[in-house]
Amino acid sequence: MKTYLKVTFNSEGAKPSEVVSALEGLGFRPITGWYDFVYDWGNNATVDDAIWFADKIYETLHGLSVYFQLETVADEEQENFEEE
Repeated sequence: MKTYLKVTFNSEGAKPSEVVSALEGLGFRPITGWYDFVYDWGNNATVDDAIWFADKIYETLHGLSVYFQLETVADEEQENFEEE
């Protein structure tokens, strides 16, 4: 399972480098393409894990004046997602 993250910055908010650092601290890695970051769960992650992680992302980004969008896909779905 993988979680993809897209971030929209605000000129009145935190510097992009600060946001990147905060997200890397959660285990995200920057990528290019439609999404800005990816988190690879490895094996055995559940929907409850993804919801818990979404809360952690919210807590991490809270106060930085950025918007974010998440998409978490299972490995089978991810193969189709990356082919588009």
